[in-house]
Parts: sequence; C-alpha cells; structure tokens
Amino acid sequence: MADSTLSTNPPAGAGAQGGRLDVDALISDRCNHLGPSGIRKIFEVAATLRDPINLSIGQPDFPVPVEVKEAAVEAINADHNGYTLSAGIPALRRRIGEHLAHDIGWSNVGAPDSDTGLIVTTGTSGAIHILMMAILSPGDEIIIGDPYFVAYPHMASVSGGVAVRCPMYPDFRMTAERVEPLITERTKAVMLNSPGNPSGVVMTRRECEDVLDLCRAKGVLLISDEIYDEFTYRDAREPAGLAGNDDPRCPSPCRVPGSESDVLLIRGFGKTYGCTGWRMGYAAGPRRLIEEMTKMQQYSFVCAPAPLQHACVKTFDVDMMPTVDRFQKRRDYVLESLRPHARIETPGGAFYAFIELPEKLGMTGTEFSHKAMERNLVCIPGAVFSDQDTHIRISFAVDDVKLERGMQILAELLAGG
Repeated sequence: MADSTLSTNPPAGAGAQGGRLDVDALISDRCNHLGPSGIRKIFEVAATLRDPINLSIGQPDFPVPVEVKEAAVEAINADHNGYTLSAGIPALRRRIGEHLAHDIGWSNVGAPDSDTGLIVTTGTSGAIHILMMAILSPGDEIIIGDPYFVAYPHMASVSGGVAVRCPMYPDFRMTAERVEPLITERTKAVMLNSPGNPSGVVMTRRECEDVLDLCRAKGVLLISDEIYDEFTYRDAREPAGLAGNDDPRCPSPCRVPGSESDVLLIRGFGKTYGCTGWRMGYAAGPRRLIEEMTKMQQYSFVCAPAPLQHACVKTFDVDMMPTVDRFQKRRDYVLESLRPHARIETPGGAFYAFIELPEKLGMTGTEFSHKAMERNLVCIPGAVFSDQDTHIRISFAVDDVKLERGMQILAELLAGG
C-alpha cells in the first residue's frame, strides 16, 4: 500500500518551472558572471573559414620530442595508468627539484624536511586555479598586469576574489612603480608573467628584483608564472649569477637568494615541449602554501595524468634551444615585416607579437580582426587580453609559408590597404 504521506507532486524548487526543469534557474551567479573566452569565439569563427591563415593559436607547431613520446608510451604499457599521489610521482618531483636547484638555486625543493614545497599540477592553469582557491577569500585582491593571460581575472572571480589590473602600456612591463599604488589591505598576491602573454615581453633581472622587494616590504605573495621560461630568446636572457649559475637564462625573481620563502613559482611543460594537451605543470614555493594547494588538488583534479608524469621526467634531458632559435628567426621576420607600419614591443620570449594599431586606421582591435578575417587571416583582438582594445595579438607558431603570407596581408592592412 502506498504511503499516504508521500506526494506525487513535490514542491517546485529553484530549477522547476511548470513541471519542466528550468536550467537557467540552476546556473550559479559564478557562471552567469563569467563570459565565454574571447579566444574561443575567434576559434569558432575561424572554423568556418576555408584553410585560413590562423595566427591566433598559442600552441607550438612542432611535435613532442620522440624520446618524450616514447616515454609516455612506455609508461602506459607499463600500466602506470592509475592514480598517483596528489603532489605527483616521486621520480618527477625529484627531477624537478634537481632542475630548480641548478636553474634558480632553490635547494631540497619538495624534500620531506624542506620548507620549500612542490606539487605537480594539471598544467599551469591548473596550478593557478588551485592557488587562487587556496589564497583568495571573497573580496580579496590579486594584482595582475593589463594586458593579461585571458584566464587570470576569471580564475580570480571564480575563487571569490578580485583581479586588480595594473596598466602596463605601452611597454608591457609590470614594474614595482606601477604595482605599488595598487596594493591595499585586501591584496593577497601580485601575479608576474614573464615572458608575457600576449606581448612576449621579458622583464629584466633588476625589474624582477624590484617587484620582489616591493612584495616583501608589503607582506604580499609574489607569483611568478614562467610557463615560457625555457622559451626565452637569447637576446632577452641574462646571466643567472644570483643563483650561482652564470648561464644566460630567463630573468626571474626566483633567482634572488631566499626567494623561495616569498615567491610561488609556476612552470610547465606544454609550451616548451609541444605537449599542451597533456596538461602538465608544477608549482614550488612556501611549503605551507603548497600543502593547501595540494588539498585543493585532492578535491578537484586529484592528480596530474599518471603516464604523462612519467613521460615528463624525460623532458629534462632534451635540449630545445635549436627550436627556440628557429622561433627567434620567425620573431625577427615578423618585426621586420610589420614595424614599418605599426609599433611592436620586442617579444623576448613565447611566440606572440602584440601589435598596436595605427591611429590613422581609426579601428579597434575587434574591428581590425574582423577585417583580417575577410582576408582569411585570423588574429586575436586586444580586448580579449585587456580592458582596452587598441592592439591585436598574433602567434607566429605556424609554418613559414603561412607566416610569410600572413605578414603580407597584415602589412597591407596596417598600411591602410
């Protein structure tokens, strides 16, 4: 016999509307306040073009090194396909620690008795996400440069925080002088991205030191997003003497002695080794902070992909400088082709150029991008990366034939053709 206390018509909840599910009512304020990625919108339009000259994609156009791919296959065949520790497999953590000791002078990174922690993450974006979840409470602030990597402000808002923009025009350098007026009692961190996306600009060693000194004086965490650290061109590298290593390397605040107590370093494998889809990165810094990030990873991504962790051990044995040198030649070709028509700050790393549109065109970056698509060329408007729309970003991670054709079209458009 049916229980008379049960109703066949339960009360309507937030997601009910006339007996049908009201999906709009289910969606959180967090999602409603978050727009779709501007880059993804461009990708959708590009997909409708026939064989476009696509200068929009921030993805290397070279294959993963053979030995790294073979290591991934071997790991899969060896059944390294289950969960790992949330902080990463010991072999990769050990290799990262050895690399950081040599590269920036941080010792015993990730060791049980060390004050410097280490976590392997699901890409650098995964690292940034769990970091912001770990440090930002509602209303807390994180200072980011403008222009910025597209995810920064949205990751902050998803975490309940506020991304405070630091204007970096026209040279795209996040200097201490520009950051200091923005620090308030709610500031938790400053995000430094060098080489930068979208500009490719590389901070000098002195500029990195000054930002670190400011953060130390204010009791603020400095986050150094160095996803392009190995993808730094020779003319932007400086001797890394502060870490006892004089090899020319990408300038970093992490090379300052004792910086491991004040800086959260984020690096990854995707851009340097062409394995962006593997989603592999890592973070190192104050142990207490890494412990909280590990907690956030446990309740979100769980761990980075197991077989690919094994494969990334092999990356430290691969010399990618010949590839970086080849991209430096592409960069030089872009500057040679476009500088007669527009202002471009020299990219010291990554594979982007952030091009200021000439005033005579009377066009926003969005308008120029649409005009370029009429010529079957895809680029990204500056508004995707910034609160202003005066530039476009191009990626020169494309084959030389398309790059040459793309430069011809852009030069004509920038000249007013």
